[in-house]
Amino acid sequence: MSPEVVKELAPTGVLRAGINLGNFLLVTGKSASGDPEGVSPDMARAIADRLGVPVQYVPFAKPGELADQAGNNVWDIGLIGAEPQRAEKIAFSAAYVEIESTYLVPPGSPLKTIADVDAKGVRIVSTARAAYDLWLERNIKNAELLRTNSMDEAFAKFTGEKLEALAGLKPRLLADLEKLPGARIIDGQFAAVQQAIGTARANTAGAAFIAEFVEEAKASGFVASLIEKHKVRGLSVAPKA
Repeated sequence: MSPEVVKELAPTGVLRAGINLGNFLLVTGKSASGDPEGVSPDMARAIADRLGVPVQYVPFAKPGELADQAGNNVWDIGLIGAEPQRAEKIAFSAAYVEIESTYLVPPGSPLKTIADVDAKGVRIVSTARAAYDLWLERNIKNAELLRTNSMDEAFAKFTGEKLEALAGLKPRLLADLEKLPGARIIDGQFAAVQQAIGTARANTAGAAFIAEFVEEAKASGFVASLIEKHKVRGLSVAPKA
């Protein structure tokens, strides 16, 4: 292992891994010591093992809060969705997993396709600063985009205000569907959220190492084994970069 890589990614002698607790697919529980457990914590631990240092989890309630700390000496690697807005400060690997994002519509909705949703008079509620919300911010041209602070709040607003569409990760929308008889999930996806691993842009050697690690982890079956280990539905191994 290159000393330069270790110096960039573990300058304190520990790999500080920023973990988004808000992603229920990638963080599925807590250990007896209170550390997060799931696919993304396991990916971080595997990187620390490769570097030959301990891992320290730095938890964040939301991905936007994690991204805000890029370059502030709070975390050394961050495991969140790779979005252009975040990439201004973070050097991301290619995705290691993908999560389908789509819409839930209420009973009797005339909206049939993904394209139907982006129309005048349609109100879409989304969770602010989630990776799929950032995609919607860049791409929605005609519909009105409303935001809440959490997925639970988004569902409450969707039902309480009788909105036309709820945007979200398909696995979560499947759970919401069970609470709203007659509702429907639109076929297809408007985006596949690319869950990646990033580090500060100044860490060029470290970023190159992470990129190689991710490709190896996908090709070897390691990422697939983590999905199976944590029994996660709705995650798929991302394609080769």
